[in-house]
Amino acid sequence: MEVILYNLIPIAIGAVAIVLVLGLINLVRGGSSSRSQTLMRWRVGLQFLAIILIMATLYLIGR
Repeated sequence: MEVILYNLIPIAIGAVAIVLVLGLINLVRGGSSSRSQTLMRWRVGLQFLAIILIMATLYLIGR
């Protein structure tokens, strides 16, 4: 189980980075503010997921 979680962490962090960059690109180009809001909400959700994965992995490794 730890190995699966350990391998999902970089994927989750990469997803956060991709959504963040997409949101910043939309902001710089002067795109729709509702699209920026949606992307930033996705970013927050993905950050939450990444933190949960990291904490679960640390917990399982420490047992």
